[in-house]
Amino acid sequence: MSKIGLKLWSINTDYYYEEAKRLYRDGWFDYIELYVAPDTLDSLEKWKTLNIPINIHCAHFAHEFNLAKEEYKEKNSYIYLQAKRFADELNSQYIVFHGGLEGHIEQTAKQLKFFNDSRALIENKPYKAFPNKMGGKVCRGASIEEIKYILDEVKCGFCFDIGHALCAADSFKINRYEYVKSFNELNPVCYHLSDNYIGNELDRHLHLGCGNYDFKTILNIVDKNKYIALETNKDSKENLNDFKKDVECLKNYL
Repeated sequence: MSKIGLKLWSINTDYYYEEAKRLYRDGWFDYIELYVAPDTLDSLEKWKTLNIPINIHCAHFAHEFNLAKEEYKEKNSYIYLQAKRFADELNSQYIVFHGGLEGHIEQTAKQLKFFNDSRALIENKPYKAFPNKMGGKVCRGASIEEIKYILDEVKCGFCFDIGHALCAADSFKINRYEYVKSFNELNPVCYHLSDNYIGNELDRHLHLGCGNYDFKTILNIVDKNKYIALETNKDSKENLNDFKKDVECLKNYL
């Protein structure tokens, strides 16, 4: 049976925090995947009192974390140590990392290996990056070859973002669902799931059913006994009703 995850950020200690407690109590999800924004350690105690299983996602390029470039090494370590603190104190099963922007996949492996964290998972990415303040145009970890390189070099686990793979397949002009099958053969520890439109090379994090991804095909490929975090947009600051609709949609395919 799948473990369904709610994606939140460490800054979400106000409106979504109470909603998360209510929805967990009512059986809408099984765990939280918590993105640790830098310099939010003051929120850790509140997350510790939540009594919901929490897994950790390290900050990414939105917070200037870039494993693919050596010049970011010091800042990367600073940000990682905060994610590690959350993971340690919340008993996280894993810590998800992005491979970085531009740069070199060899540098990504070198820095991730330096962290020496047995909980580390590398996440696959779209090939094209959203316009961002770091100026990156392409993501490391969009190809199966780069993800395999990280897995072999670092001996870490794999977080399979299905939407990212479909975006990358469109960039590489290859069969979309065959690409999903190939990534799934890397034995993911967990999945990220959201909707989008076929042909869109940028990840939009749409609600399930708001794009045209073939979830019947997708969910016949993946291992339904793994963690599946819904990485869809939040439409309201007062409730998580949109998340409930996503869960209902997902369960129709499980």
